Amino acid sequence: QVQLVESGGGSVQAGGSLKLACVFSGASFSGYSMAWFRQAPGKQREGVGDIRVSGASSYADSVKGRFTISRDIGKATMYLQMTSLKPEDTAMYYCAAGRGAVLSVPHLWTAWGQGTQVTVSS
Repeated sequence: QVQLVESGGGSVQAGGSLKLACVFSGASFSGYSMAWFRQAPGKQREGVGDIRVSGASSYADSVKGRFTISRDIGKATMYLQMTSLKPEDTAMYYCAAGRGAVLSVPHLWTAWGQGTQVTVSS
């Protein structure tokens, strides 16, 4: 059973940076697509970006050019480097895993972490 544990959240001022990590266990990391989602209070969960088995990544328009997803297969860990943070980036950030999953199809993401809070102040 896949387990995911996020870390790295915190509070930062607008314009600052944070790097989140998601440690994967319970299966072969290299065989899974991985993604970051976020949910702000009172808002629907939205996909931030994903990284597929091939290593290719995609991003939501709202974070493109500011956020970068990477992975370390040897450490079974995915990262989300966030720069130029804005108050509207404030949310709980979740990592997700799914075999063959893509960001645009939420039900394909079968494993979820517990989330890590990111707060950006103006």
